[in-house]
Amino acid sequence: MTDARPLGAAEATFIAAVRAGDTARFALVTERHRRELQVHCYRMLANYEDAQDMTQETFLRAWNKRESFKGHAALRTWLYRIATNACLDFLEKRDNRTPEPYGLPDPGSEVLHLQPYPDRMLPADPLESVVARETVELAFIVAVQHLPPRQRAVLILRDVLGWPASKAADALELTVASVTSALQRARVTMREHLPGRRLDWRSPATHELSDDERGVVKAYIDAHERNDLDGLMSLLRDDLRFAMLPDPGTVITGAGDAVDGWISGGLFRRGYDDWRCIATTVNRMPAAALYLRAPGDPEHRLLNIAVLHIADGKIAELTGFDATDKPWLGLPPTL
Repeated sequence: MTDARPLGAAEATFIAAVRAGDTARFALVTERHRRELQVHCYRMLANYEDAQDMTQETFLRAWNKRESFKGHAALRTWLYRIATNACLDFLEKRDNRTPEPYGLPDPGSEVLHLQPYPDRMLPADPLESVVARETVELAFIVAVQHLPPRQRAVLILRDVLGWPASKAADALELTVASVTSALQRARVTMREHLPGRRLDWRSPATHELSDDERGVVKAYIDAHERNDLDGLMSLLRDDLRFAMLPDPGTVITGAGDAVDGWISGGLFRRGYDDWRCIATTVNRMPAAALYLRAPGDPEHRLLNIAVLHIADGKIAELTGFDATDKPWLGLPPTL
């Protein structure tokens, strides 16, 4: 695998560290790629904790294969190749990573292992394609999971990272024709699962929340803390898509039916009516962290995080996640 490029400073440093057996310098030169590699693994696996594990596996494999690196490719390319194949090996061994339909209206499929990705762990450089908002939003991550693993890898390498077909083929040990065919099939599947969403992931992307999004999150938090059912209902679209992971099934429901369902499930009843919330972001999406104070408890304790997709001033999608025992979210455990 070659990039037809001169030996860069990172590659020279890496080779020197390998020749000297200098583990500290090896770690220093590879560690700078950790965050972008972890995002790459997350796109492949849709699970933050698994992405952490596979990133660490990437560095272990890189150390074990260090003698094979000759500088013909960029170090970053070499690490991405290792990370991609580590994820493919992981997926091959797991039989619970294929989305399954549940027979609901407009059923689609569910990704029960989906976890949110904390924005604080994204790479800092906003110009990097690896942090484009459209390619870390939940809708994109879920859609990618409907692809077979190798199609998934091809789409991410080609359409997200912008690799040429020959480079992706080399990384995956496929022919260029196979990569081209896999990419065409992957794009068709992505269009099926992302109707109306942008599919040109390499065009200029947004990173910041809009004023409209911030306003809806504030209103959502206010309604939640005041147990204002009418206010909450007014924020929801009539074709709201709602999911509470890891429970199976995405419900497509009207605003009134959604609120009625939450109430019948116990929301806003005694013991579930003393909320405090803070605005946050995950997957470069607006979100609210929900803290509940149980009767007799002096503190509000982190319970859920609600991730919102907002369109035209309304909540079009609400995905809830259990936020307990997940310090990697970077949220205070109590308020």
